[in-house]
Amino acid sequence: MSCCGPSRRNVLGAIGLAALLPSTMFGRSSSAGAQTNSLVATDLEVVTITDRSVIVTWTSVAPDVGGQLLPVAAGAELRVGPADSPRAPATVYASVERTPFHYAEFDGLEPGRTYRFEAWSDGVRATPALSLTTLAPGSPELTGEFTTLVPPPGRPLHTLALANDVHYGEEVSGLVIGNLPPGFRQSPGLPAYTEVMLDAMLEDLRRPDRGADRLLLAGDLTSEATATQSRAVRARLDGWGAFGSDYLVTRGNHDRPHIGVDYQGCEVVAEDHRDCWAEEFSPRQQLIEHQLGGLRLIGLDTSELDGSGGSIERPQFDRLTELLRADPDRPTLVFGHHPVTVESGLTNTAGPGFVLNRADSAELQALYERAPGVFLQHSGHTHRNRRTRPDANCAVEFLEVAAVKEYPGGYSLLRLYEGGYMVNFYKTRTEAARRWSATTRGEYFGLFPDYTLGTSADRNHVVLRDFSGLG
Repeated sequence: MSCCGPSRRNVLGAIGLAALLPSTMFGRSSSAGAQTNSLVATDLEVVTITDRSVIVTWTSVAPDVGGQLLPVAAGAELRVGPADSPRAPATVYASVERTPFHYAEFDGLEPGRTYRFEAWSDGVRATPALSLTTLAPGSPELTGEFTTLVPPPGRPLHTLALANDVHYGEEVSGLVIGNLPPGFRQSPGLPAYTEVMLDAMLEDLRRPDRGADRLLLAGDLTSEATATQSRAVRARLDGWGAFGSDYLVTRGNHDRPHIGVDYQGCEVVAEDHRDCWAEEFSPRQQLIEHQLGGLRLIGLDTSELDGSGGSIERPQFDRLTELLRADPDRPTLVFGHHPVTVESGLTNTAGPGFVLNRADSAELQALYERAPGVFLQHSGHTHRNRRTRPDANCAVEFLEVAAVKEYPGGYSLLRLYEGGYMVNFYKTRTEAARRWSATTRGEYFGLFPDYTLGTSADRNHVVLRDFSGLG
């Protein structure tokens, strides 16, 4: 089951376009048969731009004798230089490994400065794919330039990782209607892709260059919320940190109670639905609250008993109202699975019925109008990076973060300072994760990047806000 696929009309339209798109086979585990003298460096993406660093990814491929593009191991080189310098960009990164799936990170830039860059594989310069996102006017991939962010003023305070859509236990990625469009499976002999992608994120977050204080998971931890899936994903997360302190979770539609023999033995919650997920995490439609210094974190369960849409039941709404009314000015981050705004409902491929229902969205945003401390709501579900506008007069950023489990495959870091916050999206960087992300670029007949990657500004931005009272 796919959580975020296009509507039937979108799928049928994509089927008609499929014959026009080049075919790729990044899922193959070998580049045997590729003509390495015809190397192509493609899929160039400037994924992450912080105040002092940049991350660029691309893929090396070559056609086989039949013209099929296959991944080919190659060297990687990233060249960067100030845009106002007459000198050509200099090499700042050169890989020691040869791989088809390149991930080049350079730290040592100046905040607020524009740089030129080039990415190369064995003497071939990387270019963006035929994607509306990376070929959009002004995009770094098209212009060959990027500008580093200017961080908010004041001391750095906390770093939060925002993630969602692990789908632990899923075996086919990218299905929408039946077996269409064609889904992607992990190559034989390799670990399950949901394990690969979750482990890659957890490994990332403990490294000093990421250094997350907390991990917030906004739903769809499992594929179908069986007892086995729920126990397994909990065990993997517990190997990273402590539930309820190091990491916090909310439920997504895939984590909802289910009916069927696979759920026998779990608690009955309503109409023969059994809730295996709650036995590892928290009861259905229950709000969670956590304090990090003076920062308040609130997790909402927006899942419904059946279906993919979102709602908030009255007891949970009443508890949220109580918390916000008691301390309306406290800096507060809210996270939950379903996006909230009208704009999100109109721009996601499954339509308005896929996000939080309109009545609950209006009530939630009205609460935020009376609680000026709420500054950001993190959602998943759509598997894309996107910021949308509030429908009410509230200064809240509504941020959707792309999925952990498939392309672009990663998480966002929210870095708080005394004078605001900086958001950056990161792809996971293990070899296995890079391979799977390259494979699942092909979802929805190769149209997936246009929907999920988001603009550079969606992925990387700064918001000024007064957090001087936070510890």
